[in-house]
Amino acid sequence: MDYLEIANSTPMWIAAGTAVLLVLVEAIIFVRKSIKDGKKMGLKNEQIKTAIKSSAYSSIGPSLAILAGMISLLVTIGGPISWMRLSFIGSVMFELMAAGFGTEAVGVELGSANMSATAYATAVWTMVLGGMGWILFSALFTDKLESLRTKVADGSKKLIPIISSSAMLGAFAYMTSDKIIMFDRSTVALLVGAVVMLIVMTIADEKEVGWLKEWGLAISMFSGMFAAVLF
Repeated sequence: MDYLEIANSTPMWIAAGTAVLLVLVEAIIFVRKSIKDGKKMGLKNEQIKTAIKSSAYSSIGPSLAILAGMISLLVTIGGPISWMRLSFIGSVMFELMAAGFGTEAVGVELGSANMSATAYATAVWTMVLGGMGWILFSALFTDKLESLRTKVADGSKKLIPIISSSAMLGAFAYMTSDKIIMFDRSTVALLVGAVVMLIVMTIADEKEVGWLKEWGLAISMFSGMFAAVLF
């Protein structure tokens, strides 16, 4: 049997759908609790609606980028696992890399004519096991990170936002550092996206345009992708 027949079979859709349903239920619970706790904290309905709108707008850019990358995942490992993995993790690059490592372990290139059911199964195991690290870390240690951050700041409230911002900048710098030295389309996308984001945020601050801040991430991502395609 062709491996894609297994990958897109009904049992696979049922298994993946069950996992995605869990994520949806979890999201609904978090939204309801957030609204309830927000009102307890004194937030007005208008403030809560604004926060929800801002979050929705900010998610459009990353979501469409994932959707575009999902096409390459669909043709290599099928619909169900692609749907399930990107609903859980959301990183197309990680999933493609993990799937490639899995198939290479059995001497097969991902998506090649030599792909077999064994290679597919190895790819799926690699993707699932490879993504368990940060899920387990989040489950076990998230509640302890706040006390760790406070301890690192040595009780200084002024240092806490600086440490948080530095950690975020470090994470993004790590993810983009290799793109800088490639001098290819990735470099173009990175530089154009960064410049556009800087311009958008400057205009939003100077003109006090709230909606522009909400759409800043989407605008910069699409600008970077468009520039890379032209390049």
